[in-house]
Amino acid sequence: MKIGLISLGCPKNLVDSEVMLGLAQQAGHQLTRDAADADVLVVNTCAFIDKAKQESIDTILEMAEHKKDGRCRTLIVAGCLAERYRADLLEQIPEIDAVIGTGEIPEIVNLLGARDSGLGPLGSGHTQSVRLLRSNGEPIETDVVPAAPVHQASGLPTYLYDADTPRLLATPRHYAYLKIAEGCDYKCAFCIIPTLRGHYRSRTSDSILREARMLAANGVKELLLISQDTSFYGVDRGERGSLAALLRSLNAVDGLEWIRMLYLYPTTIGDDVLDAMAESEKVCKYIDLPLQHASDAVLKRMKRPGTRAGYQRLLDRIRARVPGVALRTTFIVGFPGETDQDFAELQRFVDEVRFDHLGVFTYSHEEGTSARDLPDDVPTAVKRRRQSRLMSAQRRHVTRAQAARLGQRVRLLVDGPSDEQDLVLRGRLETQAPDIDSLVYLTDCDLEQVVPGSFIHAEIVGSKGYDLLARPVPTNI
Repeated sequence: MKIGLISLGCPKNLVDSEVMLGLAQQAGHQLTRDAADADVLVVNTCAFIDKAKQESIDTILEMAEHKKDGRCRTLIVAGCLAERYRADLLEQIPEIDAVIGTGEIPEIVNLLGARDSGLGPLGSGHTQSVRLLRSNGEPIETDVVPAAPVHQASGLPTYLYDADTPRLLATPRHYAYLKIAEGCDYKCAFCIIPTLRGHYRSRTSDSILREARMLAANGVKELLLISQDTSFYGVDRGERGSLAALLRSLNAVDGLEWIRMLYLYPTTIGDDVLDAMAESEKVCKYIDLPLQHASDAVLKRMKRPGTRAGYQRLLDRIRARVPGVALRTTFIVGFPGETDQDFAELQRFVDEVRFDHLGVFTYSHEEGTSARDLPDDVPTAVKRRRQSRLMSAQRRHVTRAQAARLGQRVRLLVDGPSDEQDLVLRGRLETQAPDIDSLVYLTDCDLEQVVPGSFIHAEIVGSKGYDLLARPVPTNI
């Protein structure tokens, strides 16, 4: 059969999608990028925040149309939304034939091979009843119920892929995500991830290194290490210090040029990791450290360990131990009880630290979280205004930093042609992660000779918004 897959959400979800594609291909199925040409459509969903849930529902409904006017015979919904709302999805969107939770990724093979044998939809024992809505707010009306019974799975997800699991990359050939662990043991008040992904569980370093070597042998130049808390790696196995050792081992893998860590945690990143980063030439001087807030009162209500003073000491230590490091973080504004004073403290923190990259989300209640029971007393308009003010402050910091970079010569990884302008290439610095950070746009290039995945030297000549403008230079740095 021809299989089409749409992956939504974070890179961790993308790796799950790549594993499903690899398993389907190994089982003898063909893959297609054209939804209208697929016999089976799989939507790997996200359910982290309201906007992500709505995008997932809209995508499912869009793909369901292919069962009416296309060749699609089977629609499978996977991922976090399926893990969270299995029974509701099956009841309210009858076009769905099966759901796969985050711990049931290998079941894709059985579903693809047994749909005509009457295999029933997969379900779960920890669902919540919700009413699914279209993006315009209208309810999804249906009088149809699933023909097959829902299988009741029990317990939290425990699945974790390894180096021997088939995987088909959906990223450009020159970079890949590598999931070093799955799940989370924290109980942050706003987050549903531990319920959707299970307890924290690390892969062995041997499995990670074998996969890294295979990826490098297939042309991957940049390896992005991901998990729910990358700096917690190995602690669940009683292997403290294992992340620093892993970085040094990866640094010796032939073919890799950049090794980037995402999703570090402010209370689990130690000096051993910082030292390994500073001493390993391939490990990017880049720290992705979601802090969520800087007011002690808000952090306490969020059930986040740490304080503003502790965060400041950590950031100062990072910059001292890793000269030239880029700092990325995310914040949530409008969390229940956030006062004007709390927000002012957060804004002062941003002004003092001057992060290189910053994301700001507005809080929304999520079912299944402890914050759901708190009164959402910050009006939507106030949340959006605070988000705008914080991003305006960040824009000023970035503008000053970009002005100071004019004339600098830098090393870039070329990602490919610009989607916006002809005869322009887009690339990234060591301090820029794909998809989430700003870019460097290269002009005056020979597009036929500068191929995606190549490293070149360039001079910064200007900026546009958050992005930098550069031109190639013939000499090395």
